[in-house]
Order: sequence, then structure tokens, then C-alpha cells
Amino acid sequence: MGHTATPEAQSGGLTATEHRLANGLRVVLSEDHLTPVAAVCLWYDVGSRHEVKGRTGLAHLFEHLMFQGSNSVKGTGHFELVQGAGGSPNGTTSFERTNYFETMPAHQLELALWLEADRMGSLLVALDEEGLENQRDVVKNERRQRYDNVPYGTAFEKLTALSYPDGHPYHHTPIGSMADLDAASLEDARAFFRTYYAPNNAVLSIVGDIDPEQTLAWVEKYFGTIPAHDGKPEPRDGSLPEIIGEQLREVVEENVPARAMMAAYRLPQDGTRECDAVDLALTVLGGGESSRLYNRLVRRDRTAVAAGFGLLRLAGAPSLGWLDVKTSGDVEVPVIEAAVDEELARFAADGPTAEEMERAQAQLEREWLDRLGTVAGRADELCRYAVLFGDPQLAFTAVQRVLDVTAEEVQAVAKARLRPDNRAVLVYEPVAGEAEDLEADGAGPAGTTDENEESAQ
Repeated sequence: MGHTATPEAQSGGLTATEHRLANGLRVVLSEDHLTPVAAVCLWYDVGSRHEVKGRTGLAHLFEHLMFQGSNSVKGTGHFELVQGAGGSPNGTTSFERTNYFETMPAHQLELALWLEADRMGSLLVALDEEGLENQRDVVKNERRQRYDNVPYGTAFEKLTALSYPDGHPYHHTPIGSMADLDAASLEDARAFFRTYYAPNNAVLSIVGDIDPEQTLAWVEKYFGTIPAHDGKPEPRDGSLPEIIGEQLREVVEENVPARAMMAAYRLPQDGTRECDAVDLALTVLGGGESSRLYNRLVRRDRTAVAAGFGLLRLAGAPSLGWLDVKTSGDVEVPVIEAAVDEELARFAADGPTAEEMERAQAQLEREWLDRLGTVAGRADELCRYAVLFGDPQLAFTAVQRVLDVTAEEVQAVAKARLRPDNRAVLVYEPVAGEAEDLEADGAGPAGTTDENEESAQ
């Protein structure tokens, strides 16, 4: 087992060490003896961007299959064993990764490691046609519940398809299509597992009340004999021009409670200073009830009942800024759109005030420290930076990078990117006579932070 440790730097007292098994599995440990719990997080470097046309949804489908039994754990035993030991498990799929995680009482850490290793090393033994059909139906039903049968449910999918051209690896969302889910065969699933669910395509982080020496011994014992796999293809290129060059637009007439304007702006990739700058810009413009757009549209003009602007960070393609505005009463979308463009133009011309910068940086700092303050959140961030950027230690310096961004940089990126010719727009028009039967606060892309994730439970 190889070992490396990066010196602590601007981490607020948090530390982590990185280790690597002979089969390529990267292991990140972070001790925290504040409470007697331990978080186990396993990121596989596979998401919907790795799928091919005609077989979308496999990454998410397989995430569900990982909870349906392995060589030593039958059926739903993974959930039952973790919950029976006082722990909490789950898994999610996004464009860029699939993760599995448990938070356990510290004395049950070995159980969690054994469970994760057992399904990494032996899931194919238990995978059969019956299990595949069962989980295919579960995922299809999830799609109906979260996308097809709720107000604005397909907005994220539609805007993603508009924002990334046909054939682009991010053109489709992790949920996949009904047709592709039906087309997936047992051999498709087995080939997917062999390709991506290998130790050398994963990062395992363990955070909490742990003994590092004992923890590494367990990791070696349970994961060390799982063979590596070298057949993974390189992900397709996700790069695009910085500016779309035109305003892409689609009008959707559906049974929704109110008119809505939703838009996706093409923004800098995650891991760049420009991405941190645009995160601050969107926070000032649409991050909560103190934001410019909320104050203008909801409080002052009273033309909207909700207004938000959030960032979907992506490392392998341009990130997206998600604007979501629900109109008030009979207000038409062009009224909303004109006000939005006016506010964005004013921001590009003048930039944020000193007070707005301070508030936005404090808001992002608090959100980030909340993540690092829990063992589960820290384990997830250590995995994220290891998988997407090669260095888990970057998780500890992320706050400082946001605080180092200047108001001039925020203004510059807003001026360059938050333009009408750099967005895809979705306009919702209610079907006459039906909208009053629905709830008034349907979920749009900018209203949720994990809209690009599909979970196992």
C-alpha cells in the first residue's frame, strides 16, 4: 500500500491523508473525534456523461442495482444491515459520478467497509434478469413521479437538452429515457459494471472517529483482493465555446399552476476562479430573498411569486446558471424577461456593491463550512475533489478561494456571460382552465441544488 500526505493548508484545522492500494483504489482518511460516528463515501468515476446514445440511464439504473444484493448480501440486505446497526445509507447519480455512502456509529465502521467491498467485488454474482427487471420498473416509476407527472417536472431535462447540442455527453440527464431503460439488457448492465465499477476507477473516503491504522487494515483486507480493470474508455469531450451565440427558446404548454420563465446560461467550468466568481454573481442576483431579482420581481414589482438563480457546477463541460421565475397572477412572461434583462445589464455595468459582496461571500462560506462540518459532507467533498480534480486537499481551501475573488472579477464574468445570447430559455404557458387544480409552487431547476442527481432511495 502506497501512502502520501499533503501538508495542512488553510484548512481550519481539518486534515486528510491519501493512500493507494496496489489495485489502484484511492483512500482518503480524515480523523474527527468530536462525535462517535464515521462516514464512508465511495465515488465511482462514472455518470450519465459516460453513457452512449440509446443506452441512457444506465448509470442511474446501476446505482439502484447496487442495493439489490451481492455475493454475501441478498436482496435489500445492504439497507437492512446498515440501518440495523444504527447507520444511514444511500447513493446518488449525477452527470459526472455515482456515489454510495453510509454514516455509521464508529464501532460499526468495519461493517460498512465490508458491505461496500462485497458489492464492488461480487455484485455480478447476484445480478440476474429478475433483479434487473425489478429495478428497471423502480427507475421508470421514479421518472414518472419526479419528471413526467409533476408541474414543471421535465424542465431540467428540456433545458439541459437545449443547452448542450445533440451528441454532447451532457445533452441527456441522469434519469435517462423510458425507451432506453426498456432497451437495456442484462449484458448491457454486466458490461457497464465490469467497465466502471473497479477499484482503480473509485475513491473511498472515510471521515470521523476512526483509528487510521486499523481503518487502513480493514480497507486492505476487504478491498485489496478486488482486481483492477483497465478497459474504461475516455469520456467524450464536453468542451464548448464560451458563448452560445444566440438565444435558444422553447415554449411549453402544460398543466402548470403559473406561467414561468426558466433559463440556463453557459458558464465557466468548475474548478476555475471564474466559476467561483460567477457563483458569487448568481448569489447576489438570485440567491435567496435578499437577492436583486427577488427584491425586484417579488417584492417591488410583484410580478412574480418566486425568483431564484443558482449554479450547477460541472467539471467536464461548461457549468450552467439556472434562472427560475414563476409569474404572479396574469403577468406575461415578456414582462418578467424584460425586468430580468434590465437587472442583469445593470449588474454588468455597475457590479456588486461592497455590502452585496460581503453578504454573498458570507453566504457561500456558511454553506461550505456546513458541508465540511459534518462527517458525511466532508467525506463527499474529499471524494469530489479527488475524482474530479485529482486532489482531495482542495476541499479544505475552497472557502478561501471564494473569499479571494474580487468585485471586479464578479462584474467581469457577469458582463461576459449573463447575456441574452448566451442562454437557453424555457417558457411555460398553462393549459387554459386546468392550472387552478395544481399546487402553486412547482419545482423548477433553479429551485433545487441537486436537480442533476438521482438517488437510490
